[in-house]
This record gives sequence, structure tokens and C-alpha cells, in this order.
Amino acid sequence: MLDTKRLCILTGNANPQLAQEIVDYIGVELCHAFVGHFNNGETQVMIGESIRGKDVFIIQPTSQPVNDNLMELLVMVDACKRASARHITAVVPYYAYARQDRKTRGREPISAKLVANLMTVAGVNRVVTVDLHAGQIQGFFDIPVDHLAAAPVLAEYIKKKNLDNMVVVSPDLGGVTRARSLADRLDSPIAIIEKRRPAPGLAEVMSLIGDVNGKDAVIIDDIVDTAGSLCEGAKALKARGARSIYACCTHGILSDPAIQRIDDSPISELIITNTIALPKEKHSSKVVCLSMAPAIGEAIKRIFTQTSVSQLFDVVNAVATKV
Repeated sequence: MLDTKRLCILTGNANPQLAQEIVDYIGVELCHAFVGHFNNGETQVMIGESIRGKDVFIIQPTSQPVNDNLMELLVMVDACKRASARHITAVVPYYAYARQDRKTRGREPISAKLVANLMTVAGVNRVVTVDLHAGQIQGFFDIPVDHLAAAPVLAEYIKKKNLDNMVVVSPDLGGVTRARSLADRLDSPIAIIEKRRPAPGLAEVMSLIGDVNGKDAVIIDDIVDTAGSLCEGAKALKARGARSIYACCTHGILSDPAIQRIDDSPISELIITNTIALPKEKHSSKVVCLSMAPAIGEAIKRIFTQTSVSQLFDVVNAVATKV
């Protein structure tokens, strides 16, 4: 039986539905807090109960509107720190600015490092996140980071499809490790799309490494934003004889015109997780959303009880919802 007297779970406005699913899994209530704005637009936080000496977990993906949600997180952390919380863990299922993890040309920022600094200075003692765009971002922090993966959840769902001739496809050379992780769970070979980006947000497929002819292709990526690269990759797979095409992405940003592109593409299903809230206007018959609440909830329980986090995926399963 989990002793929850010292446990406090808070949420901002980024994804309250995910936060509710997480506390339902753990078997506790969300701590009462008001997170809103003053008339001049500044973030206002009021925590409605004592958190002195408690272990606080703040669930807040930094999704759109990115800067508002990031600022909510930082102000909530500061409020908890000044209210004498014993330990503050930022649960950030989607870590914004992760694609700005290095300088690709002169006079560019490394915004992923800046966000890490902001969280640490605000008073975060530990970070829980899911599928960072670059795993090396863990090294931007001087505090512990629990980097969870969506691959086990995605794999459980795909297994239920009973695809008998499957190949897992990486949409670029940088995603091979992610593709291999999923392929190992599905006992499948991999293929790699080799592409170039003539401009940000644009991608051209140059060649395909591996065989997809007559096979069920499963594309795996961490983020789907405008879906331009994803749909171009799907078209290339179809042109090379793929029997069916599924796409898996942890973080469904789905900026316009992503849904229209997916609906018009040869992709049978786009499988995402609920690390980012999915509004009704982004729903589609082709989009399936899996819940990461059991995985994140189990991580919170294990951090709180100081037990191993690395074993948690042995005890969680995928929960799918058509959206």
C-alpha cells in the first residue's frame, strides 16, 4: 500500500487530462492549485494546500503554447520551492526546444540547454521526460533525469495488429537507434530512409536502405509536427512496394496542415501518445492515441518510493483511443 501523505501531484494547463489519468493510475487526488493569468498576462499560481516537507511532482508538458506552458512550469516550481516542498520533480512528457540542441550555423542559440538551466535555477530537483529528440539533452542537466521511452507502449499496440511481414522504418539516419529499439521488440528487420532537408520543414527522399517490397512498413519517429517529412517518406515506401504503411510518433504536435496531409497520405494509421494534448480539431479517423499515463504514473510511484525506474515497462500496457 502506497503511503501518499508526503506525495503531492500538481498540474498546469498544458495537459490536465493526462495528469488526471496519472493520478487515477496511482490512486491519489490532484493537489489543489490555481494556475492562470493576471489581467496583464503574467502567470499567476496559487497552491491551495500545504506542501511543506512533501515530494511534489508537477506534470506539465511544454507543448503549444510553448512559452506560456514553460512559464507556468517555472512559476509553479518557484511557488513550491518557496512553500518548503521537500523535493520537486518536473514531469515534462514533451520537452520543448529539444530540436535546438546544437548550433548548426553561426549565431544560433542552444535553446534546449537554456530550458534545462531555467528549470534547474527555478528549483527542480529531478526531471521525468519521454523520448527526447536527442538523448544527449540529459547531459544538459546537472540533476537526475529519467528518460522514459514510448517504444514498449507502441510495440504492444502494433503486436495486436498481427502484421505477418513487418519492417520497421527509420525516417532518417539519425533515428536508426529508435527504429532498432522498436524492431527488437517486434522481432522485425529495419529499413532506413535517406533524405536531405533543403530548408527547415522541408524534406526530400533520396534513397531507401533496406527492402520494403510486399511488407507492412512501420515508420517510427519521436515527433510529428507538420507531417511533411512523414508523408513524403510514406509515399516513397508505397512507391517501393510496401503493402501497408503505419506510422508511430511519440509526440503528436500536428501543426497545420498535418491532419490534412495524413488523411491524404497512404498511411493507414498514425499512432501517437498523449504526451501532448490533442484538441478536437486535430482528431482524425487515421489517428490513434495511446496513453502514457501508466508508464509515467509507475515512474512517479517508483521515484517516490525510491525503487528502480528502469524496470517499469515490465508492468505497463498500452491503452489505445481512436481520435
